[in-house]
Amino acid sequence: MPETTPYKESTPMWDKLKAHHAQVADRSILSLFETPDRATGFSAEAGALLFDFSKTNIDAEGLSLLIDLAEDAGLAERREAMFIGARINETEGRAVLHTALRNLDATPVEVDGQDVMPEVLETLDRMEAFASDVRAGRFKGQGGAITDVVNIGIGGSDLGPAMAAIALKPYADGPRCHFVSNVDGAHIADTLRGLDPTTTLVIVASKTFTTIETMTNANTARRWMAEKVKDPAAQFVALSTAARRTAEFGIAAERVFGFADWVGGRYSMWGPIGLSLMIAIGGGDFRAMLRGAQAMDRHFRTAAPAENLPVLLALVGIWHHQICGYPTRAVLPYEQRLARLPAYLQQLEMESNGKRVSMDGEALQVVSGPVVWGEPGTNGQHAFYQLIHQGTEVVPCEFMFAAKGFESDLHYQHQLLVANCLAQSEALLKGRSLDEARAQVSGKFEGEELERQAQHRVFPGNRPSTTLAYPQLTPGVLGQIVALYEHRVFVEGVVLGINSFDQWGVELGKELAKSLEPMVTGEAEPVGKDSSTRLLLDYAKAKA
Repeated sequence: MPETTPYKESTPMWDKLKAHHAQVADRSILSLFETPDRATGFSAEAGALLFDFSKTNIDAEGLSLLIDLAEDAGLAERREAMFIGARINETEGRAVLHTALRNLDATPVEVDGQDVMPEVLETLDRMEAFASDVRAGRFKGQGGAITDVVNIGIGGSDLGPAMAAIALKPYADGPRCHFVSNVDGAHIADTLRGLDPTTTLVIVASKTFTTIETMTNANTARRWMAEKVKDPAAQFVALSTAARRTAEFGIAAERVFGFADWVGGRYSMWGPIGLSLMIAIGGGDFRAMLRGAQAMDRHFRTAAPAENLPVLLALVGIWHHQICGYPTRAVLPYEQRLARLPAYLQQLEMESNGKRVSMDGEALQVVSGPVVWGEPGTNGQHAFYQLIHQGTEVVPCEFMFAAKGFESDLHYQHQLLVANCLAQSEALLKGRSLDEARAQVSGKFEGEELERQAQHRVFPGNRPSTTLAYPQLTPGVLGQIVALYEHRVFVEGVVLGINSFDQWGVELGKELAKSLEPMVTGEAEPVGKDSSTRLLLDYAKAKA
């Protein structure tokens, strides 16, 4: 299997990049636009997507060095290893094949000599048949046709379909979809309140059917349903490979949809985890989303690095975080229906690349993944954009917008939205000089007060941003966008020499929670706990 070269073994390439950055760090990004073809030379298209990274301080030499860095890390070999089913998730001994879930052309993909595609497509057909039955009222609740679907999961079993269900709301013509993830009882209580147990379908998404948050909520939902329904389990579906446990729960085998261990949770919405979405929008539009992702897979696998959107997006991220030292990145979709995309990308990026050791188990000699955060525009403009424009930390911004919205009678509002998006990236680029600020307040103030007031109105500018533009947020476009970011994370992981597909960092807290639970309930004494934990345990029990 191709090896990923850790950072510490690639110091010549990293040193060249850092030396180049030192030479251009004080350069104005705006000065790069003195070259007439700056925008066209530092943008690329794939499918319906246009990616513009011209408003960054990356020049031709910097881009060439970044591409060399990726090639030196063995990106091409590692990418091919992923697509053909090699076990690139080495700490867990697994292949990484979420791409197989959207391989609608059934091109053979083998794991241990076995083509996985027949089973993938059979499961997809089973999902579509069941979704069609629910949507058409052939599968009914014990009080009539299904009106509501409650998806219970956590992490990737929640974030993916929940994000996509909001994003594709214009295509939702099936039962209403609701999503429960938090073990906080308020989440499921608020979700179930107002629903009819006799016409509600509950989908439990847990590969092992043991995830404590998910199973706790599933049992709560079953008790809620049992108050009005004779056979609650008859209105439950399991997205799981644990056939014995799903049978013990009472879910019939024909309503159990499994998936292989080569599908990681945060990459899983393309298969059974996306069943709630398929019920909402229908099998045709769900397959259109898969087709969009498949198109991005092909582009990623075949396009030259300088034209390859996932590669370029990743290299811009490497430049800003590992080379420039900017600690965070903001994802700013000017698309209300992408409101959950920043949270989805938080998990995708931070769970994948928030690592401290390289593939060989040695400590990283460079920072790993950045903090990812964001909100949709224009809301963010009246919240945290103040910090982005005038704060002391530089925050690279990743803008997104659609050329066209769905509300034809509100076309002007969409035009206003686009204008705001373009204005923000331009403002970050250009800023406002002290002379311009003086001119703005001249006549209102004078002398020292004029100078003081002017300083408050200075925008440093020279702050980097990228923009991803697309015609309209269709299922196919959403598939392209999500696959783009999945592959971006993969490329960054390869360049850093880490395993992007395990998540041991989520385990320790879960293990400790099991030991703390009886201490919270009073069934056990807080033996072996530090004084802070004991203090907080005492408070929790005293005030409960």
